[in-house]
Amino acid sequence: MKRFIIAAAVFALTATGVLADDFKNEPGFKSLYNGKDLSGWGYRDKDYKPAETFDGKAEASDGRYTAKPGILTVNPHVEGKARFRQLYTVEEFPKNFHLKLEFRAAVNADSGIYVRKPQLQCRDYLVAGPYKELKKYKAQDWNQIEVVVKDGVARCTCNGEVLEAALKLPATGPIGLEADRGTMEYRRIRIKELTP
Repeated sequence: MKRFIIAAAVFALTATGVLADDFKNEPGFKSLYNGKDLSGWGYRDKDYKPAETFDGKAEASDGRYTAKPGILTVNPHVEGKARFRQLYTVEEFPKNFHLKLEFRAAVNADSGIYVRKPQLQCRDYLVAGPYKELKKYKAQDWNQIEVVVKDGVARCTCNGEVLEAALKLPATGPIGLEADRGTMEYRRIRIKELTP
């Protein structure tokens, strides 16, 4: 029995990169990704309105995004299909908030995080830029992005280093992830509403 428990723990570790139950949201934070499917996420049309949702589905209709245990994966572009794709939360966030997530980029991967609509570049920074001078970025490993939004302005950091000190935002909008180049993985996507 003991061997079975150890084997199950090792499988969970190798499948997700962390033990399945070792992470709990901090007080006040709620998960935007449930760790098993794309519920709460979808594509938007050219007018930025929800056009297709993926509740209960493990993969987006075009295969660019896949739900894996604990990890939301952005899959590489396939020739003949749309190069750029954006996956958004169905929910919008008009109030001040603190967003946290972790990402792991393949070599030269290019993605992005949309905050209400404007994009924060999220990439294999040291190769793909634009933040090539980061000292704490861990290539091909997990890195943490934090976005603190107050009164229409976002302060964005990666592992504590400032990416954007004052990114201007519209009054409301969803959180989104971009599919551009290479494989990107996101996990522990969580948000907390802040009091004014």
